Amino acid sequence: MALSTRPDVDAALERGHTIDITTTGRRSGEPRRIEIVFHNVDGRIYISGVPSPRKRRWLRNLEAEPQFTFHLKGKTRADVSAVARVIDDEAERRQVLPHIARAWNRNDLETMVRYSPLIEVTFPT
Repeated sequence: MALSTRPDVDAALERGHTIDITTTGRRSGEPRRIEIVFHNVDGRIYISGVPSPRKRRWLRNLEAEPQFTFHLKGKTRADVSAVARVIDDEAERRQVLPHIARAWNRNDLETMVRYSPLIEVTFPT
């Protein structure tokens, strides 16, 4: 299944790695760019983070404005329009986060389910 309209982008999305994302500041309306890691789990793209009881600014920005820019860097460089879906449902988090925990060699799944930010990324065509 193609995730984007570009074969080189689809190939870059096959395995997770470090990217940048640019969100829109929920208060300022200004662009906010950060470096983060994405994961490909069964052909779906997710972004998560280290568990923390405090909600990350990037996640709050995406809750307020789910459209953002997904910046591939490395061999394939591209700025791709994307949409975030914040995943709060515990059952869905329990399906996705074990894959991310394994990728990070973490053994604290319960903490991740409770405190890790988690979004699914889609690329509108």
